Amino acid sequence: MRFDLIIRQAALAAVVVAGLFTGACAKSPADTGPVDRATEPAPAAQPTTPPKNSAAAADSRPVIVTFGDSLTAGHGADPGQSYPDYLQRDLNQQGYDYRVVNEGISGDTTSGGLSRVDRVVALQPSLVVLELGGNDGLRGVPVPNIKDNLARIIEELKRAHSHIVLAEMTLPPNYGQDYIKPFEALYRELAAKYHLPAFTFPFRELFEKNLLQADGMHVTPQGNELVAQTVLKTIEPMLQKPK
Repeated sequence: MRFDLIIRQAALAAVVVAGLFTGACAKSPADTGPVDRATEPAPAAQPTTPPKNSAAAADSRPVIVTFGDSLTAGHGADPGQSYPDYLQRDLNQQGYDYRVVNEGISGDTTSGGLSRVDRVVALQPSLVVLELGGNDGLRGVPVPNIKDNLARIIEELKRAHSHIVLAEMTLPPNYGQDYIKPFEALYRELAAKYHLPAFTFPFRELFEKNLLQADGMHVTPQGNELVAQTVLKTIEPMLQKPK
């Protein structure tokens, strides 16, 4: 279903559209660390070490990982135009010394995210923006399964001493309230249980400003700039203040 039709249905049903889902489609970017300086992150299983002379190896800035599906990957936008790219730009402009790494894979699910959480942990992120679950909902995956996968991802990230920001998701009205209500509630429950700040993708604003691609679902480059601003507002209290 196209997102513009979803919006119209949602308006009639008085459903406020939060961070939407993505379809199965195509997929990384400012000397102080964030607030959490507890202990050294736990080593990940078989961590990947950057090549000695790679840019990543030479870049000692704390890492922010954007961990999600096509909304994070920037599906349909040119390289350098995903929301994580714009988030990096905004951090740089405001004097925050962090490196953003885009770990978005289009079409990914919570089970897919769980299978690659070790790769995210290996980056030793100071902060992770977690945006997963929409594709599970589209497939009708049982809500307890989605919640369990997300909980396991969150616990792995917490063991690595990463701050986590959770993106809350929703579904089109035609999925029925018997499924939508518990689906939406699982994000609120996880945020409360693990004391996580949360945000919603600004899809209503994106629709109203005509910032969606022709498929009516994915975000234009200008829309990704708006998403980056939304994310930055959420994570800013968790960042070390710029010099």
